[in-house]
Amino acid sequence: MESLRERLLGPSPASLSRSGRLAWLGILLVTVLGGAVRLWRLDHPHRLIFDETYYVKQAWSLRLHGHEREIREGLEKPDELFTAGTPDVFGNVPDLVVHPPVGKWMIALGQIAFGPESSFGWRVSSAVVGTLSILVLGGVAWLLWRNALLAISAATLLAVDGHHFVQSRTGLLDIFVMWWALLAFLLLLLDREQGRRRLAARWGPWQERQRGRPVPRTPWGRWSRWWGPSLGPRWWRLAAGVSLGLCVGTKWSGLFFLAVFGLMTVWWDVGARRTAGAPGWFTGAVVRDGIPAFLTVVPTALVTYVASWAGWFATDGGWKRQWAVDNPAAPGSLAGLVPDPLRSLWAYHAEMMNFHVGLQNEHKWSSNPWSWTVQWRPTLFYAQWPERGEQGCEADRCVDYIASLGNVFVWWGATAGMLVVLFLWLLGRDWRAGAALSGIVAGWLPWFLYQTRTVYSFYAVAFVPWLVLVVVCCLALALGSATASPARRRWGAVAVVVYVTLATAWFVWYYPVHAAVVIPREEWRMRLWFDFWN
Repeated sequence: MESLRERLLGPSPASLSRSGRLAWLGILLVTVLGGAVRLWRLDHPHRLIFDETYYVKQAWSLRLHGHEREIREGLEKPDELFTAGTPDVFGNVPDLVVHPPVGKWMIALGQIAFGPESSFGWRVSSAVVGTLSILVLGGVAWLLWRNALLAISAATLLAVDGHHFVQSRTGLLDIFVMWWALLAFLLLLLDREQGRRRLAARWGPWQERQRGRPVPRTPWGRWSRWWGPSLGPRWWRLAAGVSLGLCVGTKWSGLFFLAVFGLMTVWWDVGARRTAGAPGWFTGAVVRDGIPAFLTVVPTALVTYVASWAGWFATDGGWKRQWAVDNPAAPGSLAGLVPDPLRSLWAYHAEMMNFHVGLQNEHKWSSNPWSWTVQWRPTLFYAQWPERGEQGCEADRCVDYIASLGNVFVWWGATAGMLVVLFLWLLGRDWRAGAALSGIVAGWLPWFLYQTRTVYSFYAVAFVPWLVLVVVCCLALALGSATASPARRRWGAVAVVVYVTLATAWFVWYYPVHAAVVIPREEWRMRLWFDFWN
């Protein structure tokens, strides 16, 4: 049984206690430093930048009215009024918004705490979840590799990624998609560990019971005899369902995380039963684990998603809130069994879907998904061009700039490493490689289905933690296995430290164009290497 536990779970926790303490100390230190740089000068620039003009104002409309409203007719320069201390710029007409409300409610929490006109207030929720995601990714890396250096490296690489950093300091929605997906991923890793621990503990007693029983007469009894024991309620999966529901409730792109992670968690159970030696390991995992997993995660996510529209349900003035009243269901039809508010919400969602599918317009900063991981066209969030004496400019011409340009040691490293990690998964049967690829499959690949739709590279922040995990997979190869010689491990550790140090140096060098620090235009050109970066 101890051998089975090791095959299912790896080394015992007692043998890793010192390494675990070191890992968490390093992860916490990186999180504190990463949070400090995200909160420093968070209120600059004190203006609505890029799509903050939509989501920040919509967040405050949710706070005031429970739903989004259009700007008051005839009102000039609403953004300037909003930031100058007159945030109630809304009329009485509902606004057709095309993203669910969870991310905007999260922005509103900061506005409630610090005031709607505070640029710190409307960005602080992004900064908090951006900071916490460093901590969570460090924990994820520890659960994957049980190695302090690799766990600290994962946390550091996320902390110093410019793409993640910029969106941690901006009141947009995609950082919240990333957060809820990453939290669900952590919860599913905890579920994997708990499920395997239960399987290891129950396998021996289950086998003994089967030996002492006659062969069942019913087909179901004979089949279940080969499946292995039931693993009981999976509470981590239930929590993951809530998190994935909130992910979808931020943007519909969260649906792909729900689908991919749902398949992944069942595949992990398939592997566990196969490792344990169950004769019917595949069907056993599907029936005993897969069906309960679906019934746990999907309905929970659905209920959570619908509940996230509570403000729209609780008020009467939201977009299409009264649609069902104006369009009653036919007597005796199935639609008549559905409550009017839900019918109205369905009609609203149909209109949202039409908008998303048909969105095609020219935009200077749009980019094809093929180019995202190589950062071909990073999104410009903010730019000012002060002359000498303006905004602290001490040169003839300066730049005040925010570009969501990713750290090349993360993005280019992951682009080069994805093929390696794919081979590790398919040929080496390394489940950690598959886990690292899962978020990329969910967050990136679906966008290739929308080649004619207007999309932007800043959407890619949703899967940046898994790009980091791909890089860490490759760093783990450089570090060497636990059975390698001490000299091999030392040189491997040096290689890992050098790589992470270079990534950190890159972030320090590019900090001015991530955080709107006024610099001479010549220094700006030294950082923006290519024409398509500016």
